Amino acid sequence: MPDESTSSPFTQHTLANGLRAVVEVMPDADSAACGFLVRTGSRDDPPDMAGAAHFLEHMMFKGTPRRTWEQINIAFDEMGSFYNAYTSRDRTFYHGWVPRTALEQQMELLADMMRSTLPPEEFETERNVVLEEIAMSNDELSSFAYDFLYEQACPGSSLAWPVLGWESTIAHMDRDRMAADFRRRYAPGNMVFLAAGDVDPDAVLRHLESLTGDWQPADPGPGSPPPALRSGRAARKVDRFHQQAVMLAFASAPAAHPLAETAEAAAAVLGGHNSRFYWNIVQKGLCTRAGCFHDDYADFGLTVMYALCEPENCEAVLEAMRREAENLARGGAEPKELQRVRNLRRTSLASESEAPYYRLNQLVEDLHYHGAPRTGAARLAAVDEVNDARLEAFLRAFPITQEGFLVGVGPRAWPE
Repeated sequence: MPDESTSSPFTQHTLANGLRAVVEVMPDADSAACGFLVRTGSRDDPPDMAGAAHFLEHMMFKGTPRRTWEQINIAFDEMGSFYNAYTSRDRTFYHGWVPRTALEQQMELLADMMRSTLPPEEFETERNVVLEEIAMSNDELSSFAYDFLYEQACPGSSLAWPVLGWESTIAHMDRDRMAADFRRRYAPGNMVFLAAGDVDPDAVLRHLESLTGDWQPADPGPGSPPPALRSGRAARKVDRFHQQAVMLAFASAPAAHPLAETAEAAAAVLGGHNSRFYWNIVQKGLCTRAGCFHDDYADFGLTVMYALCEPENCEAVLEAMRREAENLARGGAEPKELQRVRNLRRTSLASESEAPYYRLNQLVEDLHYHGAPRTGAARLAAVDEVNDARLEAFLRAFPITQEGFLVGVGPRAWPE
């Protein structure tokens, strides 16, 4: 029987084969969304198969025992689905948003896709698509520098290779090896089904059982160990870029850390909308873009400061970023800064929680990193808890004034 609390909007249940299900009732919604979270990403790719998780995501749309890729695409459109999928370093998520009357159809289609045949005749087509994605990413300075940062800052870790993989690994990817990997990674015990909207949880779970109850358990294997962020610097001279990317990374709070929301706030004060970086670096004419963001995983976190500037301005931009970090660490944030950041974060979270499609993505993050769903109100409460004391505690636990790891990418071989 489902685990259900009368005061909770969530119904949770685990099937006999290990597939976990979480359903949130949203009585004011006229639509419904559902999806399958697979707890696997590029961190689980072996080095010689870097990019396999993302390549596999492409193949899941290419055919099943019941449907061709054309029939999959048509089925999504016929039910009016707003659908998508993505692969990150630690998860893959397939989801669709439909009128609530079409939820069972959407569930059936997504469940069918989760048992793809990875049709061999489509494999080469998708290989070329992924290679084109890699080429496009490599032509974008920010993306190229971001991947280079992880490659250099986390050597020996599975975080060191890009989600898309490398041209060499994709070019030599073997379909049969991917198929064996697929059966292991997409084991029901390594997956979570989620649904949100004005739905009947019991009906959803009954339908899910009929669709997935015969999926066979398998051992997904051990996860990757947490990386260690090294300090130092690395440069990559790339003549095709005209600007220089400057990135400075520091160890930060993992996703489930009590100070994770404060880490988001600290990054926003430094480099978000109307931030210190904007007024004191961009508006001073030192560069065209500057910001700061918090990257987090279950076992690892980064605070990353970045800028895109003219090559001759690298030193001045780096000095300005370090100066703003020092000022924040020494003097804290002004009350109006924290209030502005909290207000923007609340607006973002509240608007997302009102639509089943975006609410689903919030639930994915909660389940993957916190182990349980949180209500929209609980998420907002975490934002309201961010204050001067928590900011001070975060900056003490995860300092942003030390050496960190510095990366430069662009036409100049910098830092020397």
